Order: sequence, then structure tokens, then C-alpha cells
Amino acid sequence: MTSGFLFPCFPPHVSINNEKRGVLLTARLISLAALSTLSILAAWVSGNVAHAAEPQIVIKFSHAAAMGTPKSISIEHFKRQVELKTNGRVRVDVYPNSTLYKDKEELEALQMGAVQMLAPTLSKFGSLGIKEFELFDLPYLFSSRDEVSKVTRGGVGQKLFSILETRGIKGLAFWDNGFKMMSANRPIHVPSDMKGMKIRIQGSKVLDEQMRALGANPQVMSFSEMAQALQSGVVDGAENPPLNFFSQKIYEVQKHLCITNHGYLGFAVIANKRFWDRLPADVRQALETELQEAGKLNDSLTERESTSAMEAIRKSGKTQIYQPTVDEIRLWKNALIPVHKVMEERIGASLLQQVRKELKP
Repeated sequence: MTSGFLFPCFPPHVSINNEKRGVLLTARLISLAALSTLSILAAWVSGNVAHAAEPQIVIKFSHAAAMGTPKSISIEHFKRQVELKTNGRVRVDVYPNSTLYKDKEELEALQMGAVQMLAPTLSKFGSLGIKEFELFDLPYLFSSRDEVSKVTRGGVGQKLFSILETRGIKGLAFWDNGFKMMSANRPIHVPSDMKGMKIRIQGSKVLDEQMRALGANPQVMSFSEMAQALQSGVVDGAENPPLNFFSQKIYEVQKHLCITNHGYLGFAVIANKRFWDRLPADVRQALETELQEAGKLNDSLTERESTSAMEAIRKSGKTQIYQPTVDEIRLWKNALIPVHKVMEERIGASLLQQVRKELKP
């Protein structure tokens, strides 16, 4: 049996002592080790030159959230981890706070490929004619984040993402942003207090119907314009979860806030489908893995920071916070639940039936 090493052989007529034999053997081994090392180095250099020749994948990730919010922190975390885990093959350029595209522009920019990833609110898909996403705008459909998760992680969530693909959009993840409250510059305790007020909403037919059911006048407006419109009196009030109310400093321009928790606000992390499908499989896997981790971070931060935001708003003394009684919440529900029936045809009766089935204990 031969070994993996080649030992020096000497003709039988050559006399060599053990000391010289050892020196020659050592020299032979060193030579073989050097050749092996050079081969490994050559292969490493060749592989890295080939790797360096690959063009870097650049992802423009635009969103509307302010820096320091859970959504922004989580996207920055996603950026760092993706760049680290792909050894620089992927670079994620993040554009927060609507600095690249405003609400009305970003989805069109994504479809055109001018930006590769977004995290819009679920209400925005209605403007693309994808009416099914407006189910999330139905008032008092969900009572907790756990109920939302049952829907987004189940068959309904998969169905909604499959619909997006028909519009050139790849749905990747659902992220939380909390439950909404009503604000205005006059006290809001019961639904009748909303009558006649101009209320800023996102471009959703369900939200439009919701405000009309309360006797308010809905005003569609981009998120980035909301604070200025409230300050100048262009609109009288708005609906926001605690984080939006705090991060956009709405508490500085609205004197009253009512904790109605009447609707849910969430995000969908999405990508341009053509761009996504052309990515190498290992890159897609890395992005999906890091999005899952970033989503967990966003949801946990949202839950914690929502409480902190409400406490900060209270301490500011600029906004009076009102907690409706059980009877008053019943009045809000009585006024808003009929919106479900009105919007059933728009959203789809079968889809709403599937949602209710998934929400059953």
C-alpha cells in the first residue's frame, strides 16, 4: 500500500547515512508543502478574482417612516445583515421618510424598476386596483395583533401576495404598525363628535366609507403632507397608530386624541418581481432569511415603542388623551361595523368569508 506522500528513493549501490537521509526527506516534504500551499493560494485568488468580477447587486429600498421608528430601524438592520451575509455582493441603499418617492409615486416607481424594494402601508394597494388589500382597513375587523397574524400568515396572506404578482410585484413579508386612534383639535369621545370634520385618510375606499359613516369628510392625502396639513388647518383631524402620531409630531398640532383602536395599520415589504426573479437563488435566500429576522424586530419594537410613544405624548401635555368607556366603544362599533357590509362586494365576499374563518378560535 502506498501512502499519500512520496518519499525519496535511493539506488541500492548508493550508501547514505541516516542523518543525510533525514535532511533529504525533510527538504522533500517542505517542497511538497510549498507546492500544495501555492496551489491553494492560486485557487483562492482565482475564485476571488471571479467573485470580484461579478457586478454588485444594488437594492434601492424606499419607505415613508421617520428615522428611529421600528420600521426604519428594522430596515436598517436588514441592510446591514444582508451586506454582511452576502460579503458585499449585495448593497442596500435605504431612503427613509419619503426622501426618494412620496406615497403616490412609490408603487409606480417599483413597477417601473426605478426602485427595487418598498414597505408601503396595506391601504396603498387599492390605488393599483388591488381592492382585496382594503380588507385590512375594515374597522374593528381585528381585536389584536395575534388575529392579524392568523390572516397574514395563513391562506389569505398567500392569496393576497399571489394577486400582487399579477401586477409585477413580489410580496415578501407583512409587518405591524399598530392600531389607529382618532385625533382632532376638538374633543372626540363618541362617533357623533366626528360630524362635519375634515379628516385625513389614505387613498382607500374603505377608509372613505368609514369616515362618511361617522359623518366626517374624508380627505385623501400623502403621509408626508399630513402634519403640515393638520398644522395649517387644511384638515381638522386624522387617524394614526401611536408611533405615527408621535414620530410625525402630530401631538404638537392636535389637541385631542381618542383611543378608539378602530382599525389596523400594517405594511407589506415588497419587491419588483422581475428584479427578484433574476436574483441568484442564494441571494434570494439570504434576503428572505434577513427579512424574517427584520420583521420579528419590527413587530417586537412596534409593540414596545407604541406604549412608550403614548407615555411620551402624555408627558408632553400638548394633547389630551381620552380613553372611551365600554359603552362608548360600543357606540363606535355600532357606527362602523356596517361598513363591512357596504364594502363586501368591493373586497370580495368569499375573501371576507375566508378571513372570518381564519379568525375563528
